[in-house]
Amino acid sequence: MASTPASIPSFTGNANPYGGGDPWADYRSADLPFTHHANLADRTLGAGVIAANDEFFAQRENLLVPEAPEFDPEHFGHKGKVMDGWETRRRRGVSAEQPWPTAEDHDWALVRLGAPGVIRGIVVDTAHFRGNMPQAVSIEAVNWEGSLAPTPDELLAEGVKWTTIVPRTAVGGHAANGFEVTTEQRFTHLRVNQHPDGGIARLRVYGEVVPDPKWLAALGSFDVVALENGGQVLDASNRFYSSPVNTINPGRSRKMDDGWETARRRDNGNDWINYQLVAESSIRAIEIDTAYLKGNSAGWASLSVRASDDAEWQEFLPRTRLQPDTNHRFVLDAPVVGSQVRIDIYPDGGFSRLRLFGSLTTDGEAELAARHQELGG
Repeated sequence: MASTPASIPSFTGNANPYGGGDPWADYRSADLPFTHHANLADRTLGAGVIAANDEFFAQRENLLVPEAPEFDPEHFGHKGKVMDGWETRRRRGVSAEQPWPTAEDHDWALVRLGAPGVIRGIVVDTAHFRGNMPQAVSIEAVNWEGSLAPTPDELLAEGVKWTTIVPRTAVGGHAANGFEVTTEQRFTHLRVNQHPDGGIARLRVYGEVVPDPKWLAALGSFDVVALENGGQVLDASNRFYSSPVNTINPGRSRKMDDGWETARRRDNGNDWINYQLVAESSIRAIEIDTAYLKGNSAGWASLSVRASDDAEWQEFLPRTRLQPDTNHRFVLDAPVVGSQVRIDIYPDGGFSRLRLFGSLTTDGEAELAARHQELGG
């Protein structure tokens, strides 16, 4: 089951009506302990909102838009106020004598995660929904083991085992409502419930990708640090302008903030990212891409590898000059084996993507298979 520790503030009730000026001025938010993880509900990973029982006022797809929700107080359409989120109509009871919805009445949306994984935390963001947010939310999850792309009817069929990862909890309007998830299990889909109705601006699902070992074995050689294949960022020296997780996202960068950029250093140090590979791997080729970083790309980069947290780093790509807005490719003279890789950039700046092409070792294959089975895959 999920828990909401005391360290995570709980927002409830309406926010103040919008009174003009900056609509974000009274937005309620807090530092959350899980947002350094990747967003498993990212559209770039392939996430989608595949069904909802109602989307009368605002479309379900808005839940996963990567940008912050917008608010235009003068924007009205033929159904009413246009909101940047998922918003359902007001529920009603069954008669004049019982005009209120029952305690069980609720709206729902089905979300396909972009990559299956273990969920560490969820943000249900009600930004700009001040008096029209749900009274409460709950979230269930399932690990789909049937077809790769189940239909909504298949997911909602009797016999499908859903696990509650966020119990029914009151939420606040115009707030980032955070929930820590402690269920140690691999999931592929979510059912987001809002009680009894209302609107949610954005949904973020933070966690760790757990790939299918059979798929990676079929690929043979693949990017062993890619987020979609189970790589993750363990730590980074600086996150000032953008997240280091961007560097292992799918595809090439599309704009400057779709990479990693650090603050300007005023000392003789350097910046770095430490990655966990999907499992122990043999690396044979490298790409370091500085796409869209033109006057702020890193000047040089080096790569090191190690077997575990307490092992020594071994450099396998010496400090190498990087060009702005360029994809750099390197073929190694001999494969390099390890489970963690560190990139050091000099002196600061950034890059957009890191690709490490190779394959799992025999020990890596066994490690990944054991974890996949342990997590219910």
